[in-house]
Amino acid sequence: MVESDFARFDGVIGSETELAELIGTPPPKVVDKVIDRLDDICRAFIARSPFCIIATATPGTHIDVSPRGDPAGFVTVLDDRHVAIPDRPGNRRVDTFRNILADPHVGLIFLVPGKGETLRLRGEGRIVRDQALRRSMAVDGKVPALALVVRVDEAFVHCPKAFIRSGLWDTNTWPQTDTLPDIGRAMIRHAGLDQSPDDLFAEATAEGLTTLY
Repeated sequence: MVESDFARFDGVIGSETELAELIGTPPPKVVDKVIDRLDDICRAFIARSPFCIIATATPGTHIDVSPRGDPAGFVTVLDDRHVAIPDRPGNRRVDTFRNILADPHVGLIFLVPGKGETLRLRGEGRIVRDQALRRSMAVDGKVPALALVVRVDEAFVHCPKAFIRSGLWDTNTWPQTDTLPDIGRAMIRHAGLDQSPDDLFAEATAEGLTTLY
């Protein structure tokens, strides 16, 4: 961390003691709600979730957060300590997998549309090619090339305050997105590409980057 980047801010918190003096400490029930396995509540949440977010990191460098989505229940609960997430076709950056090879620690947040609570998991992940597992997660006959298996060390349900404050599931609060640049325009600007959005989309389609399964 380059401390000079934050020198213009007053009152930068530098210790857990300072943090606790300002925020306080959590009540025992908030700490005690963390369990070390997947019970029926966790399983029901995962079965109804079409979307999760994966957090991984490389030692001492950076943290990545990556979305995953599929029909509800796409994450398979293998037993009370393990889940499996299929890897669908993407842009081949595989940041999550490269991070896990360097540091296996994984964080997961499961969302269910319309539900304020989320399910949070922490554990360790491994990239696997187990054929039977991958076949069990096929969609339209397309078997994923890889799967991420996570051993769950901690699981807990998170409160809905963030969703209440943001109005995320309330369509009346949604902003207009018509003028928000799409990924094609962002790539052209950020990567300095000499292409039109249509040409970029045609190239991505030809390379299979728009293929869902």
